[in-house]
This record gives sequence, structure tokens and C-alpha cells, in this order.
Amino acid sequence: MQKLSVLIPAYNEEKTIVAILEVLKELKLDFSLEKEIIVVNDSSTDKTKVLLEEFKLANPETDITIYHQTSNLGKGAALHQAIKLAAGDFIVIQDADLEYDPTEYNRLLKPVIAGKADVVYGSRFMGGNPHRILFFWHSIGNKFLTTVSNAFTNLNLTDMETCYKLFRAEFLKGLDLKEKRFGFEPEVTAKICRIPKIRIYEVGISYYGRTYEEGKKINWQDGLRALWCILKYNTISK
Repeated sequence: MQKLSVLIPAYNEEKTIVAILEVLKELKLDFSLEKEIIVVNDSSTDKTKVLLEEFKLANPETDITIYHQTSNLGKGAALHQAIKLAAGDFIVIQDADLEYDPTEYNRLLKPVIAGKADVVYGSRFMGGNPHRILFFWHSIGNKFLTTVSNAFTNLNLTDMETCYKLFRAEFLKGLDLKEKRFGFEPEVTAKICRIPKIRIYEVGISYYGRTYEEGKKINWQDGLRALWCILKYNTISK
């Protein structure tokens, strides 16, 4: 039976980590797929580590792997470790908060299971799904970064910076990824599109964004780093 690996990088997510794990525990996948959950705790300083261990102990029937980084290395580094641990046929990335809805995995999986896609991005900017209205400049920044990325990759994505990216595992595991922080998104996009005959799809998803008071971490410095990564991984370093 085929399996979906759900990768969760987590740093100081004590307010939401149990809630997202409860959703994933109850999640029913279509296409007769099994699922595994892999959480990489990026050396959190709050109760995230304790809550993760308590959840695993209380839910022995749930296929969950928990890995604790010895120091805070960043989201990208946490994902690198999670990718190594993943044993599924397909891999999807899930943030440790409630901004994205795991029930939409089936929407991402559909073109892959149908044999039409190898990679599927979940776009927050297409389709008729609900989206929380938040930051104007974040929206402009995301669209700008996506446009610049598209100019180099020759893709027509609407949301390069989306968390929800689903891959056939062999393609993601075959990439030599370097970025340790939020540069993961433009780097993986630049590198995945260079695989010969790779088929990349995009589907509309919901988005329940949070404010900085609610725990949002990405900022304008991360946007500048993402721009540098687009230039770096599409021109200087391949």
C-alpha cells in the first residue's frame, strides 16, 4: 500500500502543535493511502518538545516520528532532516500551525495519483476557497517573489511561497538542498523544475493566515533572503 509522508518543521509552536496533530491523526486519505507524520522540533524553547512527546505516548496507534534538533537551525534545515526520515511514496509539507487545512491533501494528491503530475503546489491565490484577509504587503511580496521566480524557471505558478507542496518522494529526495531557513521555497522550486520532463501542477487551497501576535514568524528580511535565493539557485549556484 502506498503512503503519504507529512513533514512538519516546528519551532515554538506550543499553541498549535497538538491541534494540528489531532487533525492529522483523524485525517482520512483517499486513494487507499496510508500516512506517516514526521515532526522535526527545531530546538524549541517553549513546551513544544514536551507536548510532542506526550502526544506520541498518548497515541501509540498513530504512525508518528519525532526528531529533536540539538540547536535551532531553521525551517529549511528541519525539512532536510524530515526528508531524510520520510519513508512514504509521496511527501507533503505541513506547517505546525493552523494556517493550512490538511483535509485538502486529497486535492493535492488527485493529479499525482491520476498519473498526470509529479509535483503539486497548493495555491492560496487561485480557486474559490476561503482565505483570511490579512497583510497587503505580504500579498504583494509573495506575488513579486513568485513573478521573479517564474521569470527564471519559466513556470507560471501563482504561489511559489506556499507551504503546501506535494512531491513524488524520489524527486524530492534526489535534490541537493542547501537553504536552512525560509529560502527553502525558492530553492526547491528552482531545483525541482530542472528535472527532465518533471510535471508540475497547481491547485487552489484555503488559507487561514495568522497575525504576528498569533505566532507568524516570516518577515521582510526573509523576503529579501528569498529574492537572493531565487537569483542564486537559478543563476549562480545550481
